[in-house]
Amino acid sequence: MNIVVLQGVVSRPAEMRELADGTTLAMLEVATETPAGRLVVPVAWSVSGRSVPEEGSDVVVTGQVRRRFFRTGGATQSRTEVVADAVVPVRSRSRARRAVEDALAGVWGGES
Repeated sequence: MNIVVLQGVVSRPAEMRELADGTTLAMLEVATETPAGRLVVPVAWSVSGRSVPEEGSDVVVTGQVRRRFFRTGGATQSRTEVVADAVVPVRSRSRARRAVEDALAGVWGGES
């Protein structure tokens, strides 16, 4: 099972990318505190008409971990990132709760 739930702060302005199929991706970095210290997690989110959170926004992110491979400078590189299904402001508690419940629905067959 590959499920990610993050709560953190958008740590820099989103970088927008247009894919060949017309999809618009927002590339975010979400900083979250853990017992081991601060982690900055790269997040790729297909925005399709949704508003993108600004730097400094508190968000809840749900999605999956993906390792992406690409070529640059003649070498193969990789990047591990979260592919987001939802990026919701923490202040929208009901929407954030619903996003987490939707992400967990597959774990227990819809029970949360």
